[in-house]
Amino acid sequence: MKTVRKRHRFFIKLLLCFLVGSLVDSSSLSSASHFQSVISTVGDKVVLPCSWKPRLGEVAPSACHIQWRTPVEAVFELWGEQMWQAEVFEGRVEVPKEKLGSGDCSLIISDVQIADTGRYESFMVVDGGRSAKTRVFIQSVKLSVFDHKSFQSHSPGQDLVLDLHTRHSVRVVFQGRNSSEWLDVWMKGDANSERLEKHPLREQLTIKKLKSSDEGTYKVLDENGLAVSTVQLSVEENSTALKVHQIQEYPETTDDAAAKSSCSALLILSVLVTSFHILHH
Repeated sequence: MKTVRKRHRFFIKLLLCFLVGSLVDSSSLSSASHFQSVISTVGDKVVLPCSWKPRLGEVAPSACHIQWRTPVEAVFELWGEQMWQAEVFEGRVEVPKEKLGSGDCSLIISDVQIADTGRYESFMVVDGGRSAKTRVFIQSVKLSVFDHKSFQSHSPGQDLVLDLHTRHSVRVVFQGRNSSEWLDVWMKGDANSERLEKHPLREQLTIKKLKSSDEGTYKVLDENGLAVSTVQLSVEENSTALKVHQIQEYPETTDDAAAKSSCSALLILSVLVTSFHILHH
């Protein structure tokens, strides 16, 4: 009996060491990834929050000079009346001048794209003495952009209106219900046809007079071949009304996973500590 207890204690001690190590790793991961997270879907407008006051104090610099960058490239820069934007963001990014002086250096991205996903960092350029300039880190923000997903049900003869969501949508492909092949339905610049019509102003494509053979999956793709939206269409003979069900599932972020891992480890650790004390006494 004593030998069995000794083995149990030894086994529990090993588990305790393992779990303590896991907790340390989770804590390190959480602290290493300390930044704000922003989640959006393609085509929306997002705000990457930024305030220079916690870093530079209440008094505004003589001339606000803000920079936004990703780890690999510059995105946006504003100093006085001068402004610069990266080509891929041209016409889509801004920092409102009227708010900058009061501390708000948030970056606004319009018509956000899947390719915009990543980490963004803001810096304020200030006087460093002797006419030198110093770049002060302000804020790090992680942006995650996801595609749209929906289920739609129509009766034969009805029209399907596909939202393209963004002017960067260039292609629509279709996979039939019982097929593994993707077929081109529409390309940007195509002329309207008897069954396909691109709205002259809105980012919408209408497929007219649906048939049972139109049932399947439709994907809207951008210039990079990335999915802007996925629509699963059902054409039901007895359907009397349009049914649309929007689905949006965001994958678990690194911060969420670390938090859950830490909580699970703490729970197991608590149980094992209790078991250890029972065996010890």
